[in-house]
Amino acid sequence: MSFDTRDFRSALGKFATGVTVVTACEGEENHGVTASSFNSVSMEPPLILWSIDKGAYSLNAYRHAEHFVVNVLSNEQVDISNRFARRGEDKFVGIDIEEGLGGVAKVKGAAAHFECRTWNVYEGGDHLIIVGEVVRYAYRNEGSALVFHNGRYAVPEPHPLLLNVGERPALNGRLGKHLLYLMRQALAAYRSDFYPRLGSLGVNDNEWRILTLLADRGPQAAEALAERVAQPQADLEDTLDGLRERGLVGPGEDGCVRLSDEGQALALRLLAMADDYERRLFENLAPAEVSAIKSGLGRVIERLGAPL
Repeated sequence: MSFDTRDFRSALGKFATGVTVVTACEGEENHGVTASSFNSVSMEPPLILWSIDKGAYSLNAYRHAEHFVVNVLSNEQVDISNRFARRGEDKFVGIDIEEGLGGVAKVKGAAAHFECRTWNVYEGGDHLIIVGEVVRYAYRNEGSALVFHNGRYAVPEPHPLLLNVGERPALNGRLGKHLLYLMRQALAAYRSDFYPRLGSLGVNDNEWRILTLLADRGPQAAEALAERVAQPQADLEDTLDGLRERGLVGPGEDGCVRLSDEGQALALRLLAMADDYERRLFENLAPAEVSAIKSGLGRVIERLGAPL
């Protein structure tokens, strides 16, 4: 049975994983690659595994490495994940590292480190499956790890069913006035009602974010685009491949991603759809109320240091 690769990747993306950078060394040269395939195998002996694409530039370094380190990234290390997912650059420039087992680089600030001796290497289709014996490990209690879900970066949070409620307080509607609760409820409702409408123009939510951002901001470097739409570089490229096949985006003169004429026309239709949806959503609010909502959210975003 043959699968559509992009659709198969989307199905796999429903399984949430952590994000790691696996490092090794070959002589004095450091190697690092972003991987979400990390998993535990055995407690006795302590074994873990991960897999690497056979097309990876550093494949032989990992295949023959005596030691490697799995760096479980923290939720502040999205830029490091994107850096090690790219090709053709010295990925370690500007990255704060220290020397680990066998001289292998460890990424400082990671949520956890697993320093391993290679146990075995197995064939796995278009990947190699590398099993390592954990010799040393360390982790941080503060902060949280970076998560990958649905083709995008995410952060973990406690499931509400597991939170300690304690004695029932007299809320008096307090929760309904809490900013985080209101934003999450509004975003969930907005997405569930608006995103299905994108299908009428033949795009999904990931494609919508890319097309409308390019229409609004102009050509973008792939790295900047990945950061703004919160997609890992590899998954962004997968989405871009689909848009290229349909002739909606192409490379600019400086290597940036740009909209084609057809892509620009579609993006403008998408923006018009979004504007019309917003107008009807706010039709019972006064213009001053709408302005206050938008300006207030803008200030919150600025205060939290997130890109607009």
